[in-house]
Order: sequence, then C-alpha cells, then structure tokens
Amino acid sequence: MQKNIRFFLLPLFVITFFTSCSKEVQEYNMPALYWYSKIIKSISNGEISKADDYYSSLQGEHIGSPLLPEATMILAISHMHNEEYLLSEHFLNEYIKRYANMNEKEFAEFLKIKAKYMAFPHPRRDQVLINDTIKDANSFKLSYPDSAYYSVVDSMLTNLYLAKAALNETIASLYDRLDKPKSATYYRNKEKQPWIEWNEVKRANTPWYREWFEGDGTASWYAFLIPETRSVVSRNSVSDDNTTK
Repeated sequence: MQKNIRFFLLPLFVITFFTSCSKEVQEYNMPALYWYSKIIKSISNGEISKADDYYSSLQGEHIGSPLLPEATMILAISHMHNEEYLLSEHFLNEYIKRYANMNEKEFAEFLKIKAKYMAFPHPRRDQVLINDTIKDANSFKLSYPDSAYYSVVDSMLTNLYLAKAALNETIASLYDRLDKPKSATYYRNKEKQPWIEWNEVKRANTPWYREWFEGDGTASWYAFLIPETRSVVSRNSVSDDNTTK
C-alpha cells in the first residue's frame, strides 16, 4: 500500500517541482516594460519591497533602458511617502549620479533635503542628521539661488537652526540641573543664533509617553537619580573649577 502511495505521489511531486521552476524561469530575461509594469503594480498594492526586487531585475537585465530613470525616481518618492527616508535617499543618489540632467538634479537634490528633513520627528535624538541637513540646505541655496524650491529649503533651514539651537538649550538646561554653569554657558553660546528671540519661540510639545522617559526638554522626573559624577558629563563640556561656579 505504501509503495502504491509513493508511486502515485512521485510523479505529482516531479510535476509540481518543474511547474514551480518554470514559473521562476519566466521571471528572467523579460522585457524592460514587463519589469517596469511590475514595479508600478507593486507600488500600487503597497508592496514597495517587492517593487525594489523588480527594480533590481530591470536594472540588471536592461542597464540602458530609458525606463530606468523614471523607475528610480518613482521608487525614491514611494519610499519617502512610506517614511523610509534612507531608502529614498539611496534612490535619489542613484538618480543624481546616473540619470539626472541639470534641471532634474536640482529637483532630486531638493527631494534629498526634504527626505532628511522629514527623517527626524524627534530632533533631540540625532544631532548628526541635523548638521548634515543644514549643510546640504546651505549648499543647495548656494548652488541654486534662483530655484523654485529656494523658499521651501530656506523655511526648512530656519526650522533646522531652531531645532539645533533648542537642542543646545536643552543640553545647557541639563548642565544647569547638574550645577555645571560653565558647561551650560558653553552650550548656550555654541553656534548662537542672534536672530532667535527665545521669548517668542514656543517649545515643541513632548507626548506624555515620551515625556516620562525623556522629560520635556527643561526638566525630567528622574533628575534626582542622576549622580553628580563626571560619568554623566559630556566629553564636550567645560570643566568647572571647584572654587569658581
């Protein structure tokens, strides 16, 4: 009985195996338009990772296809809308490096700044990203003074400077609580923006579920737990003399 079952299942297994293989074989050596349509369909269905795979096939099999530049930009924008900003920047870099003319490069550079700007909903968590985005925004303004996106980049840059100044003020407030007045003064004067009127700036609201752990930028419930040791002092802080505060 078992021999009969094995004899019956063996052909079925072979048929299934070769059928599945033939389906996989059909996914190779396809026209560029086939891969492009697969990319668009996958994005429409919200399957962006699958669209990335189809893009790899399009790029690998049709390196000179005129559909590649458009597919690259579509994926860059799709990842941005999906809040996958690093992937968006990757595709924008690819677009700038390989496909963009001067006008297209301007738009792609603008989108790169926008992707970085949108990548940090919590500015106090990523100082490096703030600095990099400020650098890119200033570079864009110098390179494209007549750009249609100039005012948008300038507005983002203003918010970035405010975020950076607010971050320094938060660090200074921490040193105030640690009774480190020289360090607090250092951070308040670090890259100071004279145009900022702090009495007119409304501090960003911190959601209650983050405020429990991070504080509101001016104080925190766990302040009494912080030991007064150098281990909690930033490597960039200014050493206070014992006699002068």
